[in-house]
Amino acid sequence: MNEPAAAPIAIAGVSHHTANVTALEAFRFPDEPAFLQKAGQRFKGVLLLQTCNRVELIVEGDADELRDFLTGLGRRDFFMHDGKGALCHLFSLASGIDSMIIGEDQIIGQLKKALADAQEAGTASNFLEFCINKAVHVGIEVRKRTMINRGAVSVGSAAVLLAESQIGSLEGKHILVVGSGEMGMLVAQALAAKNLTAMYVANRTYGRAVILADKIGGKAVRLSELYHYITLSDVVISCTSAPHPIIHKNELAQAMKDRCWPVEGHPRPLILIDIAQPRDVEEGAGTIDGVRLFSIDNLRTINEQTMSTRKAEAERAREFVDAELGLFLRYLNRKSADDMLAALHTWADAVRIRERDRAIARMGSPDAKVADIVDDLTRVLAKKLLTDATFSIRESAEEGDLVTAKALVKAITQGDRITNSR
Repeated sequence: MNEPAAAPIAIAGVSHHTANVTALEAFRFPDEPAFLQKAGQRFKGVLLLQTCNRVELIVEGDADELRDFLTGLGRRDFFMHDGKGALCHLFSLASGIDSMIIGEDQIIGQLKKALADAQEAGTASNFLEFCINKAVHVGIEVRKRTMINRGAVSVGSAAVLLAESQIGSLEGKHILVVGSGEMGMLVAQALAAKNLTAMYVANRTYGRAVILADKIGGKAVRLSELYHYITLSDVVISCTSAPHPIIHKNELAQAMKDRCWPVEGHPRPLILIDIAQPRDVEEGAGTIDGVRLFSIDNLRTINEQTMSTRKAEAERAREFVDAELGLFLRYLNRKSADDMLAALHTWADAVRIRERDRAIARMGSPDAKVADIVDDLTRVLAKKLLTDATFSIRESAEEGDLVTAKALVKAITQGDRITNSR
C-alpha cells in the first residue's frame, strides 16, 4: 500500500531508546499549557506527551515544519516520524511495544491525559483526536488479545524490583515514597505486598499523602518532615511532578550524618531511587557517603530481565498492530476520496436535472405521475452509470493513489485524458 494520502501527522521527540535522564530533562517543556498555545499557533493540531521516559510532540502538520519548529526552540537530536510511520509509532506506543517496561499499562492513561490537556488548551484537532482514540483502542485490544502485560511491571513497580536487587528482601524494611500521584500509587501498591515494617508517604499536598497512605496502610508525613523520615528509611523512592528538585544535597548530607553507626562512623546505606522527570534529587547527591542513587536509566536492566517472558507476546502484539494499521490507512485513504466523489455526483446530478427538465419540456405538460417516472428514470441511470467509476475512484484512494483517483474524476467531468505518467 502507498503512503496514506490523508494522514498529515508528524511526531518528534526523545525517549528511553536513545536519551538518558539528562537528555530527557533538557528536552522537556516545563510549562505545558504555554507550550501548547505557542505550538497551536503554528499547527492545526498539537499534543504533548511527557512521561518519565519520553517527551513527544504530536502534530497535525508537516514533518519538516515540525523539525524547524523544534530546532528553533533549541531542541536537538530528536527522532522524527510522519505519515504512516507516525501512525505506526503511535499504535505501537499505545500497545506497550515501545515502552521501557514492555507491556506496561500506564501509557494508555498518559495518552488520554495528553489528549485531554490539548482539548483544554484548544489545540486538539478533530484529526488528532481521531488518531489518538484509535491508538488507545488498539492498545486496549492488544492487551485483551495477548498476554503482553501479563506479569509486566510498571516503572513504579520496576523501581521496587530495583530496590530488592540492591538490598535483598524488603521484608522488615522502612520505605519512604515521595509523591502521591499515579506513579506514587504504583510504587505503593508494589510495596504493599512486601511485608514492610513501615511505609511512609510524603507529598507536597499533605491531604493527598493521607489518602494514599490510608489506601495502602502506610503513614502520611508532611514534606517539612522529609529529611527526618529519610533518616529512618532503608529505601526512598521519589516520584513527584515537581518542576525542581525536592531532595537537596546539603540537607541529605546532614540527614546521612544522623544515620552513622556509632563505632564505624559511616552512615547506614540508603537506597535512593529517583524516577521523577524532571528529577527530584539534586545533582551530586549520589556522591554523599552512604547514598546509593539510582535513576530511570537504571530501570533498563529490570526490563531486560522481565522482557524475555513477553517476547512472544510482543510479536503477537506487533502482528495485530500491523493489521490494524493497514485497516486504518485504508479508511483514511478512502475518506480522502469523499470530496472528489461528492463533486462527481454533484456534477452528474446537475447534468441529470438539466436533461430531465428538457425531456419533460418536450412532452408539453405531462401529469405529475409521468414527471415522477422521468425523474426516477434519470436518477437511476445517473447512479448506475457512475457505479463502476465510483468503485474505481474509491479503490485507487484506498491504495493511496490519489493521482489516479483525481484523474478519473477529471476524465468524467472535464473530458481530460488519463495518462500513466505521475
